[in-house]
Amino acid sequence: MMSVKGALAGLKVVDLSRVLGGPFCTQILADHGAEVIKVEPPQGDETRTWGPPFNDDGLSAYFSGANRNKRSIALDIRDAKGKEALLKLLEGADVLVENFKTGSLEKWGLGYDDVLSQKFPRLIHCRVTGFGADGPFGGFPGYDAVIQAWAGLISVNGSPQSGPVRVGIPLVDLGTGMNAVIGILMAVNERHTSGKGQSVEASLYDTGIQLQHPHAPNNLMSGKAPVLTGNSHPNIAPYDLYETATTPVFLGIGNNGQFRKLCIALGRPEIADDSRFTDNSSRLAHRDELNALLAEMLSDKDGVAFATELLDAGVPAGAAMSVPEALNHPHTKHREMVVEKDGYRGTGVAIKMGRTPGSVRSVPPAFGANGRDILAEVGYTEQEISDLAEAGILWEQPKT
Repeated sequence: MMSVKGALAGLKVVDLSRVLGGPFCTQILADHGAEVIKVEPPQGDETRTWGPPFNDDGLSAYFSGANRNKRSIALDIRDAKGKEALLKLLEGADVLVENFKTGSLEKWGLGYDDVLSQKFPRLIHCRVTGFGADGPFGGFPGYDAVIQAWAGLISVNGSPQSGPVRVGIPLVDLGTGMNAVIGILMAVNERHTSGKGQSVEASLYDTGIQLQHPHAPNNLMSGKAPVLTGNSHPNIAPYDLYETATTPVFLGIGNNGQFRKLCIALGRPEIADDSRFTDNSSRLAHRDELNALLAEMLSDKDGVAFATELLDAGVPAGAAMSVPEALNHPHTKHREMVVEKDGYRGTGVAIKMGRTPGSVRSVPPAFGANGRDILAEVGYTEQEISDLAEAGILWEQPKT
């Protein structure tokens, strides 16, 4: 029997993070049943204003992509009464996620080592940082493209003609959010044995270096710096994007068997026995000749139809879809990777659980939409809540 609650039902997360890495982490936790309380500063998570596009309620697409299944409260935690309210929220929490500049919580009297771990010994503290808390760049703020540059990711993306190019998605932010999820769940698992929480750090810089595969291991083994290869793979051939009569097709041939199947599908099985192309090392050495042959043979193909035919034949191939085409593809719909709820549309839950599936239970919250309810749940009276709002501790409209 399937559970509608999700695998993380019962896990309570207080989310102080903003922008993407932290919120993406907590959205994954929330999709799988964790209760996530998003604590925003008085001016709100800045991605609420990152648009257009906005929906009819003024919600930005950027914010909506990382903040569903959460409730929102806006507090000024730098004020003593705001800090007190946050501590009340943490009394029943399992996890605190934040991405403040290193030292901010300590400055506000909320440092994990000195304060939070003493008050809440089972609390797991996850800090998402730019460059980490220490080292030559320790404490510097981090942004995805900036880390792509420092970690060398821009240097390996692009072609000789284009020069270095930023990866077109915030890969480092998203990867750091995933690392944060992994770290949190490892700490939750360890807590079953020790009974104690711990601090977890996921930094954009460390993630950027971690993602340098295969370029980092290639360099560490050979001593040679990578060069720009466009869509080509530095270790494998053919592994490239090829023009067709319609949609370009990416071929990702990983072994000799797949290459032979490709040649058969193209009606030229003898190419697989050509001494220039019999194994990967030979194909790499004669990449230009092979690419010229493939370009000629693919030039009259319908890209989508032929890529589908190749997949069916056991050949890794992908038609180069646009974003709208990918989102509307029958396989995307079958995998439930676009979800809709109460006017909200977003990408689906990528981790499929057999018995406790993740789900979209609530749409991204309006600013401070749940503040009064959240405070009431931790013991504040109606009058105390109104007093906090009047004093500028609880915010129900963004500070301008």
